[in-house]
Amino acid sequence: MIEMETMSKYYGDKKAVSDLSFSISEGEIVGLLGLNGAGKSTILKILGCFLLPSVGRATVGGHSVATEAQEVRKIIGYLPDTPPLYNEMTVRSYLEFVARLKEVPATISDNIAYAMDKTNLLDVENRFISQLSHGYRQRVGIAQALVHRPKVLILDEPINGLDPIQIAEMRDLILSLKGQHTVILSSHILSEITKTCDRILVIDQGQLVAEGSETELKAGSKADFDLRVDVKGDHAPILSQLEKIEGLSRLKTKNMDGFTQIFCHCQLDVRSQIAKTIVDMGGELVHMAKEDGELESLFFRLVKSEGKS
Repeated sequence: MIEMETMSKYYGDKKAVSDLSFSISEGEIVGLLGLNGAGKSTILKILGCFLLPSVGRATVGGHSVATEAQEVRKIIGYLPDTPPLYNEMTVRSYLEFVARLKEVPATISDNIAYAMDKTNLLDVENRFISQLSHGYRQRVGIAQALVHRPKVLILDEPINGLDPIQIAEMRDLILSLKGQHTVILSSHILSEITKTCDRILVIDQGQLVAEGSETELKAGSKADFDLRVDVKGDHAPILSQLEKIEGLSRLKTKNMDGFTQIFCHCQLDVRSQIAKTIVDMGGELVHMAKEDGELESLFFRLVKSEGKS
């Protein structure tokens, strides 16, 4: 459904996207993941026919964004990072206006009903957009992108600025589109993008540095991780033996009610050795898990950006 072949984009002398190639199949939800300024918005603007590639080729539904832009626009819905809303219009009148601009046929009311149902806007359809919360405004932005029932939906940072409840609602909304639309979205929040996307394209400084599902990205990364181990028993001799395991470092303990938490850093996957050592030393292994920050650490390793803010 979407193809990019050796595509590059220059802004003057600056190369924003470099030699990018990827494909997205019909019905997939694919996420562009990268830090701010990585080139994600440039990629989406090219697919949305707002920018032309400097070098290479990009197609949507078999149509070139460079030579068949009008055909591409007919089959895509686009939500930029700032939704294109008119505050003085009601939700319904705005969607009717957008539908007319997109030349939706006589079934316009059905299309508007579809867009509002998908985005849960029926309860605010007669309210002015200026009266809506940020979360509802994002929903209206997606509704305008859906109103002509496009084959492809392009969402630029759809969860940006949302609170935790609104993020969860937006996640459910995007997942509800699976199979009915091909969706490509951008984000710099790895934990969220892995919950909504079938596949992730990791972009760093305009280049594709990794791609795959969360599991595939983890499997392809040989880098280290943090581990928390909960142990019952005398932890001092256990800790002494754990310190001898190659690939294990930064061991720290925290006494809890009835057990001890051991925090450590693994350069190698030595979890089986840790478990065996605890049992051999007469301890009871209560719990072992990678730390919550693992996804973020993986992200930083992939974009080679440790220490960036």
